[in-house]
Amino acid sequence: MSQNCVLDVRFRTPHSHSASALRQTCFSLLPKLLKKTPTMSASMSVFEEMRREQQFCDALLNVAGRQFPVHKVILCSCSTYFKALFTHWSSPDCSDFEITHVSADIMKIILDFAYTGVVDVTQENLRELFIAADRFDVGGISQACCQVMEQQLSSSNCIATWQITNSFYYPQLRKKVFSYILKHFEEVVANSREFFSLSMEDLCSIIEDDQLNVKDERIVFEVVIRWIGHVPQERYQHLVILLPKIRLALIHPVYFIQCVQSNMLLQNNRACKALIRRTIQLMLDAKTISTNIYLFPTYLARPRLPRAVLMAIGGWSGNNPTSSIEAYDNHANRWVGYNGTERLNTTHKYDLVNRRWQEVAPMHVWRCYVSVALLDGFIYAMGGYNGIIRLNTVEKYSPEVNQWKLIASMNEQRSDASSTTFNGKIYICGGFNGEECLSTAECYDPLTNQWTQIAHMSRRRSGLNIIAYANEIYAVGGFTGMARLNTVEAYNPNTNMWRPMPSMLNSRSNFGMEVVEDRLYVVGGFNGFSTIPCVESYDAQTGMWSEVRDMQVSRSALSCSVVYDLPNMAEYAAHSPLPEEDLPEI
Repeated sequence: MSQNCVLDVRFRTPHSHSASALRQTCFSLLPKLLKKTPTMSASMSVFEEMRREQQFCDALLNVAGRQFPVHKVILCSCSTYFKALFTHWSSPDCSDFEITHVSADIMKIILDFAYTGVVDVTQENLRELFIAADRFDVGGISQACCQVMEQQLSSSNCIATWQITNSFYYPQLRKKVFSYILKHFEEVVANSREFFSLSMEDLCSIIEDDQLNVKDERIVFEVVIRWIGHVPQERYQHLVILLPKIRLALIHPVYFIQCVQSNMLLQNNRACKALIRRTIQLMLDAKTISTNIYLFPTYLARPRLPRAVLMAIGGWSGNNPTSSIEAYDNHANRWVGYNGTERLNTTHKYDLVNRRWQEVAPMHVWRCYVSVALLDGFIYAMGGYNGIIRLNTVEKYSPEVNQWKLIASMNEQRSDASSTTFNGKIYICGGFNGEECLSTAECYDPLTNQWTQIAHMSRRRSGLNIIAYANEIYAVGGFTGMARLNTVEAYNPNTNMWRPMPSMLNSRSNFGMEVVEDRLYVVGGFNGFSTIPCVESYDAQTGMWSEVRDMQVSRSALSCSVVYDLPNMAEYAAHSPLPEEDLPEI
């Protein structure tokens, strides 16, 4: 990322004049322009030339031992501070001004901007320039500094930048920095030296926010305890304010009993002990009765908004196709469903913010049971069935130009296959060629426009799903031609070999699959007898599959997608009580 930002606000006059006539015209028009616009946007090359030659200068700024001859009217055009200094805080005949609390180098940058409309913001001058621009109310420089701070946001500097906005009123910058902190909370805690110097009020505003991105609520609890331990004598009194901001009822029951309930800081505080008892009762209520989440205390049990949602789209439900869409909130372990309005018979795109479908350019070839992948901004459609034969043709779609283009064909005809992308290539595995289910696999390199066969899977799999996960390519489930599978295998592109992985809890084919927060989710499908709503997830770190809440609609041949950072994420999230299986036995 560049460390420099140049903001050019120049504008060139449409008239052609001699130098002296131009000076006279500009000086006569300038007071009128100043009444209409708070900042100067006209080309100031003539005035810059006059400044260099010290012509018609009517003020002298003394800054840290250096002198800067200037034109009052030029500085008035870009700074309300200087306008007030020259028109209200001094007499009209005053020409000598002492400017303190700013370095000569920074003043030179400000004056250069006043005369040229160009400012060079660097990492070295950013903080001092921002403070000076705010003091002198030079909006153009302040805007450029804000842009650089936004571009350079990182987990190590975002708290320091946020603290700057506590002292200087820049609401848009503050909002963007705060959003960054929420999204990257765990990295910020690990990398920011300023985090544990946050005020109690600032820490509260972070941990109480629904959009705080944490995989486990115990992380928030541990951060609060560490923050108090940073200056325990001063901060212990704040525990009673901070603790209710944590979603205590969402902490795993084993950890809650072993680490929260038994924490000595909490045990020595009467109000905190009462809150712990209240949380335990809340867990029991959620286990024994059907309780509406909106009746629960505001923060103790309300799931935070997920950063991403898993979308389950369309498919086949029972004996009929379905256009319904469901969104899975992994923080609440709930599906939110609503009906779509159109059948997908060609190519459509969906606007998740406005909830509208729009038809786009159709493919060159009719395809059902097609495999689709996204790589480098292009959508690839591979194989499928055109009603007569299985296909090996491939085409890619460019959203920018709304066009499909045929590219190199695969080595094999296949429908009901599955594809994924990994390290700049597309991999496609299994499927059905019209006669038998396939164990074959191949990969596509967009740089050479060529398909290359790779090692076969250990099983024939049609209606499988493959995905890049944990630095390998997982092939999951499918149909052998005789039975549905629950088996899983993983491919290593470096060794060109497949290896067995833990099997799913359920056998299924034609299901959806995606990765959300480092967990692999399989959704719905066909078990050999009927379409199913059941969902399960796999954790590569533990090597374990676990059940997830069922969808509201039983479906197979669906499509799944993960969508991040929606501005209206709350519409796709579900506030819900604790899953029964996660409640403690007390």
